Amino acid sequence: MPGQSFEDLEIWQLARSLTGKIYKLTANERFSKDFGLCSQIQRASVSVMSNIAEGYERGGNQEFIQFLAIAKGSCGEVRCQLYVALDQGYVKREHADSLIDQHRKLSIMVHKFMEHLKGSRFKGPKYKEPKPDPKMAEFDALLKECMKK
Repeated sequence: MPGQSFEDLEIWQLARSLTGKIYKLTANERFSKDFGLCSQIQRASVSVMSNIAEGYERGGNQEFIQFLAIAKGSCGEVRCQLYVALDQGYVKREHADSLIDQHRKLSIMVHKFMEHLKGSRFKGPKYKEPKPDPKMAEFDALLKECMKK
């Protein structure tokens, strides 16, 4: 897996930043009085970054992919709740649109990372590294030889 810890992952860093923005938004006096929506959007936002972290720490790509899918779902949940906040007048349209767009981009990044992991021969740090494919070694040697000419 890339990086040494989940904190190195760009998707986790973005999720953390967006969680801060959600907490700042919900500190608004009118929004904060809607206890149900305020709590739900905060928990969904925290869920995104938490599932990225927990999946990474599991050490296997298949488990990581499952946790990323949950994180992606929570990202959609935050977007949905932002529409509710917009409809209730807790947030201005420009601010809601910006946050919705940023969460949509994060969702796309998570999806692309999941696809990358699905196609990887490396199954995670808790597993042995895959043995090199001898055919690829032969191909690499031939390619190097051709590049010298």
